[in-house]
Amino acid sequence: MLSEDPSPTPVSDAELAAILRWYVDMGVDVAVGDTPRDHFAEGAAKAQAALQARPAAAAIPNSPDTAPRAGRTAPRLSQAEPLPVRAASGSGSVSPEHALAEARELAAASQTLDALREAMDGFDGCALKRTASRLVFADGNASAKIMLVGDAPGAEEDRQGLPFVGPDGRLLDRMLAAVGLDRSKVYLANVVPWRPPGNRSPNSPEVSICLPFIQRQIALVAPDLLVCIGDVATQALLGVREPITRAHGKWFEFETETPAGGSHRIPAMSMFHPSYLLKAPVNKRYAWQDMQRLKKALVKKGLC
Repeated sequence: MLSEDPSPTPVSDAELAAILRWYVDMGVDVAVGDTPRDHFAEGAAKAQAALQARPAAAAIPNSPDTAPRAGRTAPRLSQAEPLPVRAASGSGSVSPEHALAEARELAAASQTLDALREAMDGFDGCALKRTASRLVFADGNASAKIMLVGDAPGAEEDRQGLPFVGPDGRLLDRMLAAVGLDRSKVYLANVVPWRPPGNRSPNSPEVSICLPFIQRQIALVAPDLLVCIGDVATQALLGVREPITRAHGKWFEFETETPAGGSHRIPAMSMFHPSYLLKAPVNKRYAWQDMQRLKKALVKKGLC
């Protein structure tokens, strides 16, 4: 019979650091108290108190406006209806419409990438800024003729302030190397520049509010080829509604403004996101085919 040792197993500093890092990566990065609380018991006590107070409230006669009607239910927000965006300063709430209007104004007024970065760093209309460590603006060569746009930063990107530097970024580097490219020859950015908690995908309101910034970023870089990496970037920038499993490898057009105020159409390809390929490596064969299509376009334009 195995003897049970009641003493706890000692945990090293390295193990504790690894546990804390795991919680941060999962989005649990805020301490809410130093002592344990039984939130379930507190919730049950509140519910019991509400039940005890209900008979007294029920004795109040209903007015014609508050009387219940058959088949009438409380209004409910649909999934497509955006929730109010809370300002990072905590001074109140900012409606999605006002946040979007401010983002458009700031983006349009930015005449350089440095000015755009400064404007985005001071923008408080996206709630993700409150939970992210820093703005993840871009990486690579701002003069490159190839621009790649992903969805949003992950945990490692949030720590370093650069896009595509985690495990998916290392895979992307290998994919680029397969067609003779590296970060000195491309420009990397994301549709949403702040990390969503827990590395989730950004939702529709978050994408909509940040969209003017990435659109302006593309206009200022003025690439000859645009690569949209993943579902979020493909749908937000190209208006594609089919899933990435059908859109990948196809060529589309991204319309942007020229410095003179005209319009310019940039050839754009949709590709699988490296994070998806790490979870479903069987699809790497399709990614290889897409990279070959990209290389063919690069050769045709004299960019490779």
